[in-house]
Amino acid sequence: MRIGIVSDTHGNLENTSLAVEHLRSHEIENVIHCGDIGSASIPSEFTEFQTHFVFGNVDSDVATLRQAINDANGTCHGRFGEVTLGGRKIAFLHGDDAARANQTIESNEYDLVCYGHTHKAESHQEGSTLVLNPGALHRANPHTLAIVDLTDLSVQHLPLRPEPGATK
Repeated sequence: MRIGIVSDTHGNLENTSLAVEHLRSHEIENVIHCGDIGSASIPSEFTEFQTHFVFGNVDSDVATLRQAINDANGTCHGRFGEVTLGGRKIAFLHGDDAARANQTIESNEYDLVCYGHTHKAESHQEGSTLVLNPGALHRANPHTLAIVDLTDLSVQHLPLRPEPGATK
């Protein structure tokens, strides 16, 4: 089972739409959005997936965002999310609360902890926990998302657009 991880859309519909195309091409069924949704127009882009959202520090109108998530048949987890998918226990949060992020990672309760906020894609292992930032779909260079294979917890960071000079 593979899942998609996105973060920091900041209301950028063009990049969110491109990310959805990537997710579709990788036959993803479940998506985790790590916050800074930025606009009530974003959740509806993910209606074809089982999508789990958390709020980030720029998500000030949470009532409107929560309604948009519900209208898009997504799941709103507030500021902290926890799901089990493919037999893996996953936590996700925005990452602006560093203490909570560190506590979650260090708890060793999760196979995967996903966060955003920094706009920098990275993944690393801490004990038995894979820690993952998919990067950002807004204000990043390059704009990225991540695909995680839950079978072996392998990560693929994908740029939205080909790197300049890259061949297909």
